[in-house]
Amino acid sequence: MANSNSIYLVDGRRTPFLKARTGPGPFAASDMAVSASRALLKTFDLEPQMVDEVIVGSTMPSQDEANIGRVVALRLGCGEKTVAWTVQRNCASGMQALDSAFSSIALGRSDIVLACGVDTMSRAPLILKPEMARWMAEMMTKKTFGDKLKQMLRLKLNYLPPIIALLRGLTDPNVGLNMGQTAENIVNRFKFTRDELDAFSLRSHQKAHLASEQGVLAERIPVYDSAGKLYNIDDGVRGDSSLEKLAKLKPFFDKPFGTITPGNSSQITDGAAALLLASDEAVKRYNLPVLARLQPTQWVGNSPREMGLAPAFAIPKLLNQNNLAPENIDYWEINEAFAAQVMGVQEALRDKSYCQDYIGLDDSYADIPDDKLNIYGGAVALGHPVGASGARIVLTLANILRKKESRLGVASICIGGGQGGAVLVENTGGQVA
Repeated sequence: MANSNSIYLVDGRRTPFLKARTGPGPFAASDMAVSASRALLKTFDLEPQMVDEVIVGSTMPSQDEANIGRVVALRLGCGEKTVAWTVQRNCASGMQALDSAFSSIALGRSDIVLACGVDTMSRAPLILKPEMARWMAEMMTKKTFGDKLKQMLRLKLNYLPPIIALLRGLTDPNVGLNMGQTAENIVNRFKFTRDELDAFSLRSHQKAHLASEQGVLAERIPVYDSAGKLYNIDDGVRGDSSLEKLAKLKPFFDKPFGTITPGNSSQITDGAAALLLASDEAVKRYNLPVLARLQPTQWVGNSPREMGLAPAFAIPKLLNQNNLAPENIDYWEINEAFAAQVMGVQEALRDKSYCQDYIGLDDSYADIPDDKLNIYGGAVALGHPVGASGARIVLTLANILRKKESRLGVASICIGGGQGGAVLVENTGGQVA
């Protein structure tokens, strides 16, 4: 293993992941982060004031949540003196919160850190076009009725349609491709068929539905909106999905000939995941349980044109850092931004030429088996609240290792813009190693 201070994942909780539908969802991002965090702390009767630091990963908090980490900390009752801040690394914002919490503990700055990932994508803002913003700024300078009337007449209808921040944010400005188009590039590289993508997606829904039915998602908590309505399931999971239904969906990103559809892509979703990290000293002092031991996150960069393949670069770096081989890993979580993206990671790691030409390895690296990958389903079924997913996959993996009485797992995620992260999770049997 890598040499580092022993830092533990005490436990975690997450909200149900709620699919964005016809408008803003029932919860603000801070609502969801507070709900998950409060449920987590109550599990151990841990007073919020005992948390040294709160770190929240989020890509699109609202205008009222600019430093959402501080908002969450104060709403939890951590107190005004508790340090709280926000991180953003696109799809890995939740994993970055985890990594930042790890670093704070490793540096001796904190003993107990709450790390959250959250996004309510249904509430992504609409942005004025620059032309509209300029027109409004000029209108504000007009003093007389006549000048204001003249300015009104300068308003053009094409100024009015807003920029959809979510769509713009999921487009890489350097290469001019949205994330779905980068997935199409992966399809073209490895010659995947539409049927293969849909079959992967169907398995994701089936696994997620089965996990929910069997009650193994211990980390998921119920939440209530302001009207008292209960939300207690991941409502994007389709237990009745079929290849026939998926085949009816039209290509969305490369019309009409592409293969990436809403059915084999992750869903636009609202959700939060909260993790509690602690030093070995804090675990002993407060008699805290241990869900898993963590190692430092490994980060990589890769081509923005095939950003989804980044886990294929991050995983060898992570395992090499910890003197491990793929055969040592019992379970894997790779975030399902797209079915093609995860399939591409699997294919890249087993393809000798790709490993040699792009990753810099001597031979093919790993064959990640389907029955050890995302065994409770992934983002194609559950949804991908961008800021939350990096934290969610680590929490899910830690619970899988505990339930299966297995030792080691890897959680990895791709990042819009061409980056990736990977975390090694170790089940110590609830003991401080």
